[in-house]
Order: sequence, then C-alpha cells, then structure tokens
Amino acid sequence: MASLEDAALLDEVRHHLVGGDPVAALAAARSAIARTPQQADAHYWLSSALTANGEAEAAAVALDDARLLHAIGLMRDMGADVVKMSQSPDAALEVANALYRERHVAMASVAFGMALNQGERRRDTLLSYGLSLQHQGRAEGAIQVFRAAADLYPSPAAHQFLLFAHFHAKDGIARHAAEARRWAELYAVRAPEPAFANRPAAGRRLRVGYVAPSFAQTQVRQFMGPVLDSHDPAVCEVFLFPARADGESGWARPVSVHPIGALDDKSAADLIRSLGIDVLIDAWGHTAGSRLGVFAHRAAPVQAAWLNYQQTTGLAAMDYTLHADTVEAPGMAEAFVETVWRVGPTSAPFRPDGAAPTTPAPAIRNGYATFASFNNPAKLTDETVAAWSRILKGQPTARLILKYGYFADPVLRAVTASRFVAHGVDPDRIEFRGHTTGEAYFAEFGDVDLALDPSPVPGGTTTLEALSRGVPVLTLDGPTFYARTALQIVAGAGLDELVARDWDDYVARAVALSADAAGLQALRERTRTGFATAIYRDEAGVTRDLERAYRGMFEAWEGRLARTG
Repeated sequence: MASLEDAALLDEVRHHLVGGDPVAALAAARSAIARTPQQADAHYWLSSALTANGEAEAAAVALDDARLLHAIGLMRDMGADVVKMSQSPDAALEVANALYRERHVAMASVAFGMALNQGERRRDTLLSYGLSLQHQGRAEGAIQVFRAAADLYPSPAAHQFLLFAHFHAKDGIARHAAEARRWAELYAVRAPEPAFANRPAAGRRLRVGYVAPSFAQTQVRQFMGPVLDSHDPAVCEVFLFPARADGESGWARPVSVHPIGALDDKSAADLIRSLGIDVLIDAWGHTAGSRLGVFAHRAAPVQAAWLNYQQTTGLAAMDYTLHADTVEAPGMAEAFVETVWRVGPTSAPFRPDGAAPTTPAPAIRNGYATFASFNNPAKLTDETVAAWSRILKGQPTARLILKYGYFADPVLRAVTASRFVAHGVDPDRIEFRGHTTGEAYFAEFGDVDLALDPSPVPGGTTTLEALSRGVPVLTLDGPTFYARTALQIVAGAGLDELVARDWDDYVARAVALSADAAGLQALRERTRTGFATAIYRDEAGVTRDLERAYRGMFEAWEGRLARTG
C-alpha cells in the first residue's frame, strides 16, 4: 500500500497535469517512480506526464509498465498463481482465456503475452491475443500478431483477422487496400470465367441473391430486415444464402433460402449459378463466417459488396461496392478493386429495436452537460481523445461517459483515463460503463445530452441507436470515405448542425451546444423528429434505390456482353 507521502506525490502530478503545468507534473511523476517503482498508478501518471511533454516513445514504455504491473496485481488478487503462469504456458493460457471471456481484454493480453513468451504458438492463441490487443485500440500490436498468425498458419480465415485490424491503424485505408489485394492473391481461386445464360433483364424480374452467415441473427439484421421486407416481388425475386436455414424465414415478402454452410466454395458457387442469380450481393465481407471464396468462383454475372464491410474485398471477381453519395472523398476509387456504385443519399435502411421512450435532456436535472460514446474502445484514436479532452476543458462542469463491454476491464479503464489525463482532464470527470442489453442498454441513452462520434473510425449502429433515442450525435466530416460514413446517418436525419467541418469546428460546436440546457432539450426534440423522418427510415424508398442499382449493374453487364459478342 502506498504511503501518505507517495499518495501526496501522485496528487501533485495530478494537480500539475490538470492545472496545465506538464513540466512540473513530469518532475513529480519521476519522483513518485523513484519512491515506488512497483506501483502501477505511478507509471500511469508518468505516462500521462511524458505524453503531455511530447515524449511519446517514453510515454508508451511507461504505459506498458503500468499495464503489466496493474494486470499482474489484479490477477494475483483474483487468486491466479502468477508464479506458475510465468513457468507454465498452459497455466498462463488458462487464465488468459478466462479473462478474455469476461471481456477483460487488457488483462487477458498480459496473460496471453506470458504464454507466448514461453513458446506458446497455437493458432487460436495468436488470434485471441491479437483480438485482445485490437479491442484495446492497440492496432499496430494487433497487426503484428495477426501477421504472425497468417504467416504461421496460412489460411483465408486467419488472414482476414489481419485485414480487419487495419481499420483502426494509421493510414489504415491504404494499408488495408494493399492487404486485401494480397489476401486475394494468396487465396482467391483463378477460375475460368463461366458462361452465363441469364436472360435479358427487360420485362422480367431480376434474381437477386444475398450472402451472409445469417440475416436474422447477426448485426446486419436491423438493415437487412427492412430490405427483405420491402423488396418489390414484381421487380426482384430474392434468394438468401446463409450458413444455415434456421431462423431465416418469416420475412414480409417471398424469399427463397438456400443454406451453403455445408458446401465448399465451388459447390456453393455452382448452386448459385444453377439458380440463375443475376446479381449476387455479399453482405458480410472479411469478417468471421465470410464466404468471399464463393464470389472468387464467379457465382453470378454481377457481384457486389455491400453493408457490413465498407472497404475493398480485394477480389477482382467482385464487380462493385455499394456506397452512399455522402462518403465521396479524394482517393476513394483507388482504395477499391471494385467499382464504387453510388446508390443514393443512404446505403441502407435502418429499423430500431423496440419503441424509443421519451426522456428529457439530463442537463436540465443535473445542471451540467453529459457527453458520451458507446463505441468500441478500438475507435478511440489519439485524435479523438485529444479533441474530446479539449471539449471537456472548454466545458469544465461537463462529464463524459465511455460505455462498452470491454470497459469491464479495470486495466483498460485506467489506460484510457491516463490518455485523457495527458491532455489535462481530471479522471474523475470520466465514467466508464460496461456491457448491458435490451431495455437496460437503451435506458442509458437517457443519461446522455450529446453523443460524440469518434474519428477517423466513426460509429455506425451505435450512432443510429443514439438518434433513435433522441440523443443528438456530433460527427466529423472526415478526410476519407470511411471517416464520412456517419454523415449519411446524422445529415440524413436533417441534423446538419451536428456535422463538423474539422476538429476545431467539432470542439467549438460541442462546447457551444453543451452550454445551453434548454438548447440541448430543443435539440433532443428535433433529433427525435429528424430520426423519425430520416431518409434511412424510408424502408421502401431505400430498397427501391437498391433495386435500381441492381438493375443498372445488370444492364451494364448486358452491355459489356453485347459489345464483346
């Protein structure tokens, strides 16, 4: 236990950092480390002070030390035999897997590291370790681990973990595009182009197929459900190709279900071709359960990527990727192997779960504004943390709620708090919340005055859920197509004042909005109305846009076929 003198030293570090004197804070932090080198708190404060003084590399080392000391202390308190873990990779792995199951990803990463340091190299261990890093926002570390896994255990599934990790990395779009092309070179078959006998589109329904592990039981259901319920039977004959048929019935419009989970890629492609599918849509991308290998076999004359995976698949056989008009950004075309097909002001409809209760702006009862983000910690980039810190400093009475399942981990909470402290934010102003579901989850939106969208990796479903509960969301018109994906959500609800031009504008808008409780209430009411009338709430209208896109793509194929004879 730290002495009163040690505690006073840490309070001094805190006082100087929050007070804007990073030089004095660093001196006090170094004194604290000299007195208690095994105390995790001292290393957290040292990391914050080093960051505040621009010493990024030294700060990273101090943060690693803090994370290690903190995790080992907690594991010991939980009854883990840390000595045995350091001598037995199996013992370390057992603890790591138990922690990971409880969403304690930062603690789990330390235990996984102990196992790997003793020679543990199994595929699943490497993938779990990489995920534990990725979920903390340690993208570069995750990329290194996933690359090792892909090299040691080459397979399309293992390599896909490496692709996804690039979403949260610096220059992630360009690096992801290169890695996706590499994935395709390694694992996509070079099958001969089949001859298709699909009839001309004029005067008949198109046969449209969708591929995903499940359409009713995964994160795509709130987007797929409205489309499947709204497809015009006179325009499209709809086919679903899930892993299993269970649960894939009950849609409002006729749908033909053909499970392909038991089929290899070639057999699945043969089945799809035998059904005469005109346009085949991948709604899943490079995530677990992917069937992109089916598309590599050219299962339909027109193949397109849509919905769950908004970056390139890397597949030459994928003709198009479907995007909203609002994501257009310089260099976008070069990031895709596919041709970008713009489907209109929004790329998919959204159907919220349950009825949204009406709650007043909490600033009215609290007397201060509450900001929040319910996004994955992996999205809390350095730019995002810096901007949100500026907002908190500009609104000294405000609070910030960070909510996600992984914040059950006390180490991740401490690491995240230290990042804000480095920018002069008192950690007591940040509240961490863990996983909740159903009505308990939705009720927590009632505690939020203004949700803050991270960048350059913005929110998606969480942003829609916030708006559906009347919570305004401030987003950034970022420099890349991926950073702009939330524009269709916020601007699509008629809330243009919540789209910032740059980080300075973002901070200024947040500070101004949060200073007026009555204004926050009025904004809350407009958010409810805006969401109710948003373009993506017009399920039939968005589906008509998709149907026009499908027909346009198929007619383009017909034109190419006619020109080549």
